[in-house]
Amino acid sequence: MNSRHPKLYDLSPRIDASTPVWPGDTPYSARWTWRLADGAAVNLSAVETTPHLGSHADAPLHTEAGGAGIEGMPLEPFLGPCRVIEVPRDEAGEPPPLVEVHHLVDGGGAPVDPADPPRLLFKTGSVADRSVFPERFTALSPDMVEHAAAAGAVLIGIDTPSVDPFDSKELAAHHALFESGLANLEGLVLDGVPAGLYELIALPLRLAGLDASPVRAVLRELPAD
Repeated sequence: MNSRHPKLYDLSPRIDASTPVWPGDTPYSARWTWRLADGAAVNLSAVETTPHLGSHADAPLHTEAGGAGIEGMPLEPFLGPCRVIEVPRDEAGEPPPLVEVHHLVDGGGAPVDPADPPRLLFKTGSVADRSVFPERFTALSPDMVEHAAAAGAVLIGIDTPSVDPFDSKELAAHHALFESGLANLEGLVLDGVPAGLYELIALPLRLAGLDASPVRAVLRELPAD
């Protein structure tokens, strides 16, 4: 038996005041409430920010009238076996605008079952500079979302700020996810993660009445048989 500890991949970006957020959303800021240097018994800080910060999970409340808040989301989709799929670039070497059904393939190009395992993370490589907010990035095709849900998937994640294009007004992928009962993750950092099978750990906070929550998203290598 291999006794080494499984490798962990941290999928969450470092958060500070320079972390870009969706234009018009509340940026991250922090302040000290108490400080040891000022004679307080402890250091105590406070933060203000959007819950759609860095790696995060959306709740149905984000886009669906009467949808559940993030505190009502079941935890099971956010913990368990998952597949990282590297989305191939087009003939010009550019990331595609949408992740389509035909992108559901393994590293060798063979089709995969979206329910085995039922968590899919798409590595698009379409955000090259995370110091600024991108207005062009790969999003999800609603048809792919519905196909994955019908097959038995429970979660879809992506390495971009949103599952819908920047200029989308219909938010069709968000609606398809929530109408199908799928959980989602956005803003993942998958740059150094090879395509393949892992264990996902990305639990949202139990923030009552909110439409999203930051997550500390981690992949753990599966033990070798």
